[in-house]
Amino acid sequence: MQNGFPYARAGQRIGLLGGSFDPAHRGHAHITREALKRFGLDRVWWLVSPGNLLKARGPAPLEERMARARAVMAHPRVEVTDIEARLGTRATAETLAGLRARYPGVRFTWLMGADNLAQLHLWQDWQAIMAMVPVGVLARPGQRISARTSRAAKLYAPWRVPARASHLLGGAAPPAWCFVNVPMVDVSSTAIRARGGWRGSAAE
Repeated sequence: MQNGFPYARAGQRIGLLGGSFDPAHRGHAHITREALKRFGLDRVWWLVSPGNLLKARGPAPLEERMARARAVMAHPRVEVTDIEARLGTRATAETLAGLRARYPGVRFTWLMGADNLAQLHLWQDWQAIMAMVPVGVLARPGQRISARTSRAAKLYAPWRVPARASHLLGGAAPPAWCFVNVPMVDVSSTAIRARGGWRGSAAE
């Protein structure tokens, strides 16, 4: 860490998994391990956000979500960070622009579940995201069809990297995206909150 920012050197391929992580759970850890294997990444950073612009209610305090995330994702090639709070950004496009300026030469890949691809066109400056970094999409329960028929998937169909070549994504020039099916872990932050399994409970 340098001034609270993770260390990275030019040429490294780093996946970015952003979200409120309210709370982090084994499903997040699962897709992170899969992303490391599938997309040719050196490391993955979890970007635990100050808040989600698409959600009306705020999440649990950042410090609590960071502590939970570190308990859930203990892996030598994964770093849990509060980069968005340090950069003062909220929208993903702003965060990516800030990271690319701070880490010249680092090859970032944005990671998301298939549910996020289905609604990507609702994100602020979503086409700028596609123009800045490759995007790795990991299938989650019940979202495969809606993701593949989404506005983003249709518009960027010419730049889709086939799943059999997913290991090339981390070094691809944007726009580039890849959709991979992975063994599912059907757990969600929403469900954990609904059954009273957060805050401060043991990792699920």
